[in-house]
Amino acid sequence: MSDRAEMRGPVTRRRRTTISGGGSGAAAVKQANGNKWHDAGGKAPHHAADTKTKEVSRHASKNGKMDRQMGTSEQQQPPGSPRRQRSVEEDFNQRLSCHVLQESLLSSASGYSNYRGILNWCVVMLVLSNARLFLENIIKYGILVDPIQVVSLFLKDPYSWPAACLIIVSNVFILAALYTERRLAVGTISKRTGLILHIFNLTSLLIFPAATILTVTSMTPVGGVLSLGIYTVLLLKLYSYQDTNKWCREIRKAKAKRLTRSYSCPSVAQSNGSAVHPHVSYPGNLTHRDMYYFVFAPTLCYQLNFPRSPRIRKSFLMRRLFEMLFFMQLLVGLIQQWMVPTIQNSMKPFQEMDFSRMVERLLKLAVPNHLIWLIFFYWFFHSSMNFVAELLQFGDREFYKDWWNSESVTYFWSNWNIPVHKWCLRHFYKPVLRMGVNKFLAQTAVFLMSAFFHEYLVSVPLKMFRLWAFMGMMAQVPLAWFVGRFLNGNYGNAAVWISLIIGQPVAVLMYVHDYYVIHHGSTT
Repeated sequence: MSDRAEMRGPVTRRRRTTISGGGSGAAAVKQANGNKWHDAGGKAPHHAADTKTKEVSRHASKNGKMDRQMGTSEQQQPPGSPRRQRSVEEDFNQRLSCHVLQESLLSSASGYSNYRGILNWCVVMLVLSNARLFLENIIKYGILVDPIQVVSLFLKDPYSWPAACLIIVSNVFILAALYTERRLAVGTISKRTGLILHIFNLTSLLIFPAATILTVTSMTPVGGVLSLGIYTVLLLKLYSYQDTNKWCREIRKAKAKRLTRSYSCPSVAQSNGSAVHPHVSYPGNLTHRDMYYFVFAPTLCYQLNFPRSPRIRKSFLMRRLFEMLFFMQLLVGLIQQWMVPTIQNSMKPFQEMDFSRMVERLLKLAVPNHLIWLIFFYWFFHSSMNFVAELLQFGDREFYKDWWNSESVTYFWSNWNIPVHKWCLRHFYKPVLRMGVNKFLAQTAVFLMSAFFHEYLVSVPLKMFRLWAFMGMMAQVPLAWFVGRFLNGNYGNAAVWISLIIGQPVAVLMYVHDYYVIHHGSTT
């Protein structure tokens, strides 16, 4: 009883004991406390009052902004005002009850989502664990990074550059597509003849580089992958080029007076640089300048008027260039220092079919392989493509979406490589749907085409055909069905990450093992 009186002392001592009115509960308490000190024949003890005042102030500072505002408003109000009485009553209620109905933060029902500190902890643990592995690698193998050795991956003979020559020859196919479209635009060749010429040109783009890589002995695997990748990109670009110009001819045949961008692609907002780059209409787009801009632009889908940025940002360009150079050196160093020794040590367990050692080597390879894949994604899809886009003032910079939040396999494949996704959607998936094919078969056809190109880009440069990449891509179809049917939310996201972390090292080890058996069987 005396403790309560002491705590109320600093509040009631400044108030008059005669409070008129309807007599609320708080006023009655204050009046009773004031009479109690009056009946005792003296003032409230100053020491106790000062001590309790400090405790109240500390309590208010802990409670935060609400208590400070309440105290300020209480001092500004006159002693007998209802607002001050309510504030004092709320203060007593806060003292009496400190518990409310609430969930723990880590419970899903709490709705809490700010896990930034836990994310930082995961990053720190990841850095520390990989630093230990890297230090262990240095102690065991020494420094293996050799920038000069990288040159030998592209060239066997310093005077023979087959990959570079093969890339230069690709201009023949580019000009063949352009001149075919010019002849179709003026009507000097028929539609059927133009179709045959385009089919021959695109088929040659697919067969000619593969035949060259398989027959030229001085072509290295890395040089073959680089040249074959450029030819594959060019194949998709030229297909989109002829497809879009065919739509333009159909519109012109339907007596359209003027071609706008909405005819060749979905409408997009005008960029600030549209005044600097005038719009063109068919057949005014059939020029060398337009063709080669499209060839070098970071997109696979052609349209007559691309969105353009108003200017080249030099600081942005230099940052992307620095990232390209830095991450390229980092990729080479990680491959030489971390992946190559792990792969070499994995050959013996695979030859002896030691299952436990195979799994151990697979898991050991998964970490550096996945780290290199993530660095490559950033280097290519962010640094390199933004560098080229900024240099060409290409306005559409959506090269990827939030694939890391994928809760299904189909969402991942639709968002991690936007240029390829747009091409498949525009030139393959939707035309197949318009033919009357259902969505599941159309999606399976897209995966089938993707599996073919994955195998094409791996088997031809290695000069062996094992279908590991093809089977790995086709395995995505049942995996996508399983994840979409039985897993969702965080479980689906975890399944996607597991497939990325474990699936790629399996394919890498399969190809490396077969390549070593074929080319170095006697030494291993």
